[in-house]
Amino acid sequence: MMQRLVWLALAGALWIAPAMAQQAFTPRDESPEEFVAGAGRNETFYACTACHGFKLVAQQGMTRAQWEDSINLMIRRHGMPPLDEKDREMVLNYLETAYPPRAPAGRGGFVNPFAK
Repeated sequence: MMQRLVWLALAGALWIAPAMAQQAFTPRDESPEEFVAGAGRNETFYACTACHGFKLVAQQGMTRAQWEDSINLMIRRHGMPPLDEKDREMVLNYLETAYPPRAPAGRGGFVNPFAK
């Protein structure tokens, strides 16, 4: 009986795996207009939402150097296509201006998980 259950579980997993592997990321119901206005907002929004929702970006507060480190991490570890120099500068300028470091909140303070 146990062997039959294990076989059924394995068969089910093998049947589901290809369907799950074919699922691609689809942007959430977000639009650039929902976020801080500024030069480079649309370019930044679309560069980031190729892989994840922009609310994740908007929740961060980092220095320019930390934003740059974050972009480098995405390129190195997550296969983000590198931005050309002009686009990278525009994205960094927008992020630095729209989402700068925040003051610590409450007891213990806010700790940005992406900051060094």
